[in-house]
Amino acid sequence: MENMTMVTEFIILGLSDNPQLQVPLFLVFLLIYLITLLGNLVIITLTCADARLHTPMYFFLSNLSFTDISYTSVIVPKLLRILLSGDKTISYAGCLLQLYFFISSGSAEAFLLTAMAYDRYVAVCHPLNYALIMNQRVCNFLVATCWITSFLSSGAILASVTHLLFCDSNVIEHFFCDLIPLLKLSCNDTAGPETVLFVEAALMSVPAFLVIITSYTYIISAILRIRSAEGKRKAFSTCSSHLIVISMYYLSLFSMYLRPTSAYSQEQGKILSLVYTTVSPMLNPIIYSLRNKEVKNALSKVIGR
Repeated sequence: MENMTMVTEFIILGLSDNPQLQVPLFLVFLLIYLITLLGNLVIITLTCADARLHTPMYFFLSNLSFTDISYTSVIVPKLLRILLSGDKTISYAGCLLQLYFFISSGSAEAFLLTAMAYDRYVAVCHPLNYALIMNQRVCNFLVATCWITSFLSSGAILASVTHLLFCDSNVIEHFFCDLIPLLKLSCNDTAGPETVLFVEAALMSVPAFLVIITSYTYIISAILRIRSAEGKRKAFSTCSSHLIVISMYYLSLFSMYLRPTSAYSQEQGKILSLVYTTVSPMLNPIIYSLRNKEVKNALSKVIGR
């Protein structure tokens, strides 16, 4: 029992043990982090500065950008420190905090993607009532619900993790304190956290994903009824951007978490985690907005000022 209470810190192995790769990896992830911050800050700034972007779609996009900044900032700075200094230690409390804010930001992103899908459904399928349905009060309610639900659900997972005992090893074979690697380290029964994870996925993540699928089923059906070829092209272009991000996010997320701990692969886990913790937050501003004509016009206006 004394050994079970000895763990006061963890050792995060990172991405590679090869000393020659540490500096190149540091430069790569530093660049990714800076691009992520710049792209998402541009979206937030433009949405606040340009009155033409004060619409529900850009309101959700700015919140998604804030989520992406939070999401990647929970993980990448610590990873950069590991790559640059070689200091791989993290305190027990620091590890749990990183896990909590990582899950909270990830959950918020999933719910915001769902809200955005509903927003696009109303815009395409009910354009005449769009302003009435998606008023500011409804948008504020949806965003607040996304964040509150995320923090509460993450708290339930964290509470179940605090009951785990670590007595054999404190080495996390990952590049941050993720849930599955922590479960692999535990020397007592992990049925509690796994049950909480699957219950929350069944009650929230899967229904949210089904809402997205249902929304886009109606959207695609409505687009196919558009007679104008140019109208179809523009509508499909808008939908394809959202679908790319959703597919990239949910496929990696479901592949990572909706399976037994015994089927977890360390290398595969790192690759999947890189997709939704670093690649997605970097690409989201480009995919969603930086190719958008309205955003380009707003950017030109701000630069002109």
